[in-house]
Amino acid sequence: MKTSIAAVGVGLALQLAATSAGAQAGPCAPDTVGKKADPFAFADWTWLNGNTRAKDSPLATPYFTGEFRADIAYIGDFNHPKDHTLDGTSESGRTNEIQVQQLGIGGDFHCGFARGRIMTQFGMYSTMTPRNDASPGRGQWQLDNAYRYLSEAYGGRHWNTLNGINLDAGIFLSYIGLFSYYNADNWAYQPSYVSSNTPWFFTGLRLQVYTSEHLKIEPWLINGWQSYGMFNEAPGVGGQILYRPNGAVSMLTNNYYGHDWLGIPDRWRLHTDNSLEVKYCDAPKSTYDKGAFSLTVDAGCESGGGVSCSGGTAASPSQYFLGAMLYNRSWFAQDKFGLTLGIGGMTNPGRYLVLLPPINGATAFSGTPYFTENPGDQFKAWDTSITLDYMPDQYSTFRLELNHREANVPYFAGPGGMTPPGGNTGPLGSVVPGFTPDLRKNETRLNLALLVKL
Repeated sequence: MKTSIAAVGVGLALQLAATSAGAQAGPCAPDTVGKKADPFAFADWTWLNGNTRAKDSPLATPYFTGEFRADIAYIGDFNHPKDHTLDGTSESGRTNEIQVQQLGIGGDFHCGFARGRIMTQFGMYSTMTPRNDASPGRGQWQLDNAYRYLSEAYGGRHWNTLNGINLDAGIFLSYIGLFSYYNADNWAYQPSYVSSNTPWFFTGLRLQVYTSEHLKIEPWLINGWQSYGMFNEAPGVGGQILYRPNGAVSMLTNNYYGHDWLGIPDRWRLHTDNSLEVKYCDAPKSTYDKGAFSLTVDAGCESGGGVSCSGGTAASPSQYFLGAMLYNRSWFAQDKFGLTLGIGGMTNPGRYLVLLPPINGATAFSGTPYFTENPGDQFKAWDTSITLDYMPDQYSTFRLELNHREANVPYFAGPGGMTPPGGNTGPLGSVVPGFTPDLRKNETRLNLALLVKL
């Protein structure tokens, strides 16, 4: 489903980590011939939504910079679903329990111009993320199992050309939706629909070209929209342009085109994602020491295979996505405390980006007749949140968050839950005689989380 904005400079960050950890020798000695200013190094970007707030790494060495992440949460759903199922989110899966949402161990390798990154994922993420990818339904070898414990896994190379060029191949975090895949990097725990319903990862190639210390241009050639495999015979293409004119403004646009319906090769998808982040207050010695906002607006559509982008008819309904989210973040007491207010909404006729509720164990591949995703099916939703953070140091966060979400159709888990009385029965998502899932149009919940990033 997207990556942190931190990832936009990860290529050069690896080179920086290598040199800052100490002088290298032998084949791993960095070559500085022709090297210009490092991109985006002219300012401190730890204030950004979707970016790590750690200013240094305690696990840095000349050849490997280690990383550890832990996300443990308790979610109290005011609907009190009896099966403890939470739906409509790719960040959390169960309620009224303490769960390890995500635990990752890995880091960055760096030797001369060669580079690589691995980050494992254990806990809820290792099953929630693969279940939202239908591409393993085509072909053999169970791609959803092969990759379920990896959130990032790629190798690449850096060149001292312009202000740096990186080429990476493998699984890397996407940028669509602004929020990071890792909650410790974000201003809020539950992002709005623009982030939660768009990709967190891509599988393929990316080329990062830093034309100056202010600008990055990054084309992608990938298997598809958050997919381990390819849905049909054509890869997805896209890219990002990121511009940071000064230390208080970050602007980006991401654009994507692909054929992402399994078994419908002539249906194509177009999506554009655009974000602006502005730091409007920076007073380190004041009680209220920092303020910033982020605005994200997304639009997209699908055409072919019985749907159209606009001017739809009964025979070929319009199928599109429109969404936006706005967050305001305030920091207090030298960044020890944070307050975030957020609001967002989306409309998605055809429901092609709506996260399928896991009714009777349904997945993106299985689907379910209890919640259809057919052309013409309407879905409109909005949400709001308030987040309180206590950050005793740069590596740990204690988070308390209240969310309220609403939809125009029954969608969220109600008191009766989504599991048949005898447990999941028969093929995933299939109809169980005498069972009807309890879906409601609204949901309010309280999130408590401990987030660690080393």
